[in-house]
Amino acid sequence: MFKNEKGFTLIEIVAVLLILGILAAVAVPKYVSIMEQARINAAQTAIAEVKAQCSNYYVSQMLSGNGTTTNIAVQTSVGAAPYLGPDYNVTTATADSGIVIYVNSVKGTSLNPAQTGTWYYPGL
Repeated sequence: MFKNEKGFTLIEIVAVLLILGILAAVAVPKYVSIMEQARINAAQTAIAEVKAQCSNYYVSQMLSGNGTTTNIAVQTSVGAAPYLGPDYNVTTATADSGIVIYVNSVKGTSLNPAQTGTWYYPGL
């Protein structure tokens, strides 16, 4: 064998590939888990925004002298939350105690199960 030869041996290359494989096996599931948790957190933030919009509408109706307003009027005012932009798929439904808010997807990725929250009607 020549003493001037440079390069990696097969064992060194296999060792590096093995280490990279182990790192990938650990990192990819962690990355997926972090992304899922980020989507859930974003959905919870969207729910908080819709609740704030419900409260704003309710208060504006009270302050305008129109008296109390109904759950249906509040739900109609927030609709499908267009102010959240196209990144969120939000639906709302009236319930006995207020409005149920569903976030079905974030940035086109479905949430399973959908994240839910409830805005409670202050008049009850």
